[in-house]
Amino acid sequence: MERSGPSEATGSDASGPDPQLAVTMGFTGFGKKARTFDLEAMFEQTRRTAVERSRKTLEAREKEEEMSREKELRQNEDIEPTSSRSNVVRDCSKSSSRDTSSSESEESSDSSDDELIGPPLPPKMVGKPVNFMDEDILGALPPPLNEEEEAEEEEEEEEEEENPVHKIPDSHEITLKHGTKTVSALGLDPSGARLVTGGYDYDVKFWDFAGMDASFKAFRSLQPCECHQIKSLQYSNTGDMILVVSGSSQAKVIDRDGFEVMECIKGDQYIVDMANTKGHTAMLHTGSWHPKIKGEFMTCSNDATVRTWEVENPKKQKSVFKPRTMQGKKVIPTTCTYSRDGNLIAAACQNGSIQIWDRNLTVHPKFHYKQAHDSGTDTSCVTFSYDGNVLASRGGDDSLKLWDIRQFNKPLFSASGLPTMFPMTDCCFSPDDKLIVTGTSVQRGCGSGKLVFFERRTFQRVYEIDITDASVVRCLWHPKLNQIMVGTGNGLAKVYYDPNKSQRGAKLCVVKTQRKAKQAETLTQDYIITPHALPMFREPRQRSTRKQLEKDRLDPLKSHKPEPPVAGPGRGGRVGTHGGTLSSYIVKNIALDKTDDSNPREAILRHAKAAEDNPYWVSPAYSKTQPKTMFAQVESDDEEAKNEPEWKKRKI
Repeated sequence: MERSGPSEATGSDASGPDPQLAVTMGFTGFGKKARTFDLEAMFEQTRRTAVERSRKTLEAREKEEEMSREKELRQNEDIEPTSSRSNVVRDCSKSSSRDTSSSESEESSDSSDDELIGPPLPPKMVGKPVNFMDEDILGALPPPLNEEEEAEEEEEEEEEEENPVHKIPDSHEITLKHGTKTVSALGLDPSGARLVTGGYDYDVKFWDFAGMDASFKAFRSLQPCECHQIKSLQYSNTGDMILVVSGSSQAKVIDRDGFEVMECIKGDQYIVDMANTKGHTAMLHTGSWHPKIKGEFMTCSNDATVRTWEVENPKKQKSVFKPRTMQGKKVIPTTCTYSRDGNLIAAACQNGSIQIWDRNLTVHPKFHYKQAHDSGTDTSCVTFSYDGNVLASRGGDDSLKLWDIRQFNKPLFSASGLPTMFPMTDCCFSPDDKLIVTGTSVQRGCGSGKLVFFERRTFQRVYEIDITDASVVRCLWHPKLNQIMVGTGNGLAKVYYDPNKSQRGAKLCVVKTQRKAKQAETLTQDYIITPHALPMFREPRQRSTRKQLEKDRLDPLKSHKPEPPVAGPGRGGRVGTHGGTLSSYIVKNIALDKTDDSNPREAILRHAKAAEDNPYWVSPAYSKTQPKTMFAQVESDDEEAKNEPEWKKRKI
């Protein structure tokens, strides 16, 4: 980088820009060089000012120290004898002279040495190792803390770090009104921007924290599975798709806006081996996305299978896992999940067992614990810790258990007395893996549902939160937001957060004031306005008849002579008599009809003799097939004469 000094800048300014160029460009400042700065000169100037200021402060401190010493000497003069006082004065003068000489020598050395920047060292620093970090400190240092106070502060900090209860974000809460029935599904995207809730009322509602205000209203509501209860909702690891598991046998995948992406195919329920069908044949329980592979998810069903799917291939599942009892019989899985790395698939079954497969080996489970929970109860949730070594299971036998998958022969810890009445009551780990959270169920009007926190290391019940006077069904602790979402049995979704410990999420919509509804402007009195009552449609009033007749006479439409009635031959005079063309002649002859059709019987009998003498149209068709009259009565001549037609009588 080339630097130009002030002389170059002044020289360019002296020459000035080209006036013709300035006129052409339209503004006068065109052509001037940018002002350049000498950085080395600026740094040198700032260094000098800093040295001068530091010298002034040191001189002021030295003066204060001298004044304090003089006061001490005066006090000592009153006590000590004059001889001792003279000795002290000599010592002080010697020390002061030494100090001044040392300071002068240091100043001379500083001035001679160009590399050292800053003020000379104070007298007390002479003979001590120099710490160059002290040169940046301006002003007097604060007094040191006592050792006891320092120890207490360190202990408090250690306690806060060791006690995970202090990290629970429960100081504030907001309530989202989903509906009147149980909120049975919760899903939050990886970024924490959108929350999706589903319930027993078949509705799926979308909540946008950044777009909501203090009214806390959902921006979209839909029923993706028609008349089936929503059992599970989960965002994919990329956040662009949502897995919807309902009470039907077909899972659906929708996008962020609620439009359907794919629907799993339904299997054939008449095939015995469920591995040979293309999909589930019975009601679904839950589903889960693969944490690493995009587009892969898993579902479990009442047809005693756990199936993995791909979004690109909805016509057939990818693989089938069939849980079995120790005797080899079918058993229904009630919940399933992936491990954190996606290599293991865990499922809890109705016989109380927990079975874990390798994702690539579908035949035999890798781990199988047959009495994890009571047989006949629905284990509602299994979830892995963030480190991937511990598995937590929420049983239908009102218990919560912790398992180490490296030694999957007995539970690490077990907690009882956690009532549950829903087949989707879940549990989750805190973001730091030190706490485990689950909800409890209550009968209507018999207390309040709670959110219970257990410490993972000791499995002690360390904290509780009273949520509402209904069961706590779903709980979700988002690691990025550090906020807890809870779904309840009375149609509410609550979000717990702490302004200091949480990030974004509910903090975005709480600060926004509720928008006022725009009131429609209504008229105090209803006016009936007909179109022809307006001035533009109103007909002008006639001033005089004579003038109006004169205007009408000039109007070609109003003054046109009316057409006379059509007269002449044809039907009703519709055929004109004039015209010499061939077409007019043909029309005259075809349409010319002067017969009177007032009596149709006579008109028919008029052609009877011609049809009898020369049968041409109808009679020849029946000449050979006409039946003979066998039972006809012989009529007398008188009757024959009576019944004789008129034209015969006329002939006679």
